[in-house]
Amino acid sequence: MTETGADTSPEDAEHEVLSQGRARGPLQPGEKVQLTDHKNRHHTFTLTVGQRFHTHRGWIEHDHMIGLDEGSVVESTSAIRYLVLRPQLRDLVLSMPRGATVIYPKDSAQIVGLLDLSPGDHVLEAGAGSGAMSMSLLRAVGAIGQVHSFERRADFADVARRNVESFLGACPQWTLRVGDLNEEYSAAAYPPGTFDAAILDMLAPWECLSTVHHALRPGGVLAVYVATATQMSRTVESLRSSGSWREPESFELMLRNWHLEGLAVRPMHRMNGHTGFLVATRRMAEGVAPVRKQSRPAKGAYPDDTVTSDGAWPN
Repeated sequence: MTETGADTSPEDAEHEVLSQGRARGPLQPGEKVQLTDHKNRHHTFTLTVGQRFHTHRGWIEHDHMIGLDEGSVVESTSAIRYLVLRPQLRDLVLSMPRGATVIYPKDSAQIVGLLDLSPGDHVLEAGAGSGAMSMSLLRAVGAIGQVHSFERRADFADVARRNVESFLGACPQWTLRVGDLNEEYSAAAYPPGTFDAAILDMLAPWECLSTVHHALRPGGVLAVYVATATQMSRTVESLRSSGSWREPESFELMLRNWHLEGLAVRPMHRMNGHTGFLVATRRMAEGVAPVRKQSRPAKGAYPDDTVTSDGAWPN
């Protein structure tokens, strides 16, 4: 890592550190650090020569942290001890500026696994929001992969761009387009089968299934993230009725921490419960019908006023 001296501006120093990927070794000016106190409260900021970190329990000179190894401990002027570490992506996601609600780390990690991403993959993302999912995707595909993100709102796109650049630096493998997915994808004239995987985080993902089908290669993975059970249900029925996707799977994730102290072993009283529903499927080869489930639907599962005779939702 190239060291940054006192003559380097904070902006240039931060760019120099971030542009070299994951930082290692002693802490340098321009890097983000996270201080954690005895109550597990986190404080994240950028190290700047000559600056101070202030709390209601005293302050700490940035210069005292520059040059330390991760895992060091510093004290404020009121003798409060803080653990010093570089923040992880999951820490940043929960503290970074937001436009739209972020996909939480427990869900984004599962999405990366569902999409089966590896370095060099090409991924389509619709609904960049605040950039949290974009950062997970960019890390998964690496410098030789590509992530093409679409966001309808320009203000959300600006927030996403700032967040991504703040944590990952310049990302030439990332393209962020502002506008409707169907319209922007058509305007970009992507060749069929350009992408290995796609993630949709939007209000009406069923409106974009034709576009995503064109975008994905045969066997490509589609993950859909929605907030409500009705959105999940309509997405699944739309996937089935199109005849172009394997039988989708649907689920939600709940994360519960445990309290461990001597013989006191019990679940924590608070947990990360419902944040969203996930639907996952894969694109069929052109002209090939999927293998359907053989189980008989429960009586009344498809009332006449809800779906058409072929199982499709009405327009």
